[in-house]
Amino acid sequence: MKISEILNKDSIIADLASTNKNGVIKELARSVSKATDASPDDIAAVLMEREMLGSTGIGGGIAIPHGKLNSVKSVTIGFGLSRQGVEYDALDNRLVHIFFLLLTPENSTGGHLKVLAQISKLLKKTQFKEGLQAATSVDEIHDIIMEENEEF
Repeated sequence: MKISEILNKDSIIADLASTNKNGVIKELARSVSKATDASPDDIAAVLMEREMLGSTGIGGGIAIPHGKLNSVKSVTIGFGLSRQGVEYDALDNRLVHIFFLLLTPENSTGGHLKVLAQISKLLKKTQFKEGLQAATSVDEIHDIIMEENEEF
C-alpha cells in the first residue's frame, strides 16, 4: 500500500481554522469523512477517545490523531496544516502545526501500525516537514506528500 492509494486530495486542509484540539479534530473529521462511510461525528468521537488515552501530539510540531471504526472499510488518511499552531498537549508542550489523521477498520490488526510508522518516518525528514509547513495550497501539499509515495 502507498500513501497515494489512501490519501484523497479532498482530505487535505491547507489552512486549519481551528485553534484548539477539539476544533482541529472536528475539522479533520469533516474533511476525511468524505472519503469514508463514517460520519464526521463518529470519526471525531473515536479520535477524542484515543486522545483521552494520551496525546497523539508526538512533538516537533506534529500530531497523528488516529482511531479505528467499523464503518471505515480501508485505511484512510487526512492531512491538516495550522499556520498559527494549536495547543495540543504534545509530548514536548510545543504548538502543533502538522496533522496527519489516520483511520483504520475496526478489525485491522497491524496495518495501522505500519502506516503510523511510515508517517512518523516521513516526518523525521526535515526537508519534508519544512516543505509541508511552507506549502500554501492543497495541491502543493498533495504534491509534496506524493513525492514521498513509498510503500508500507
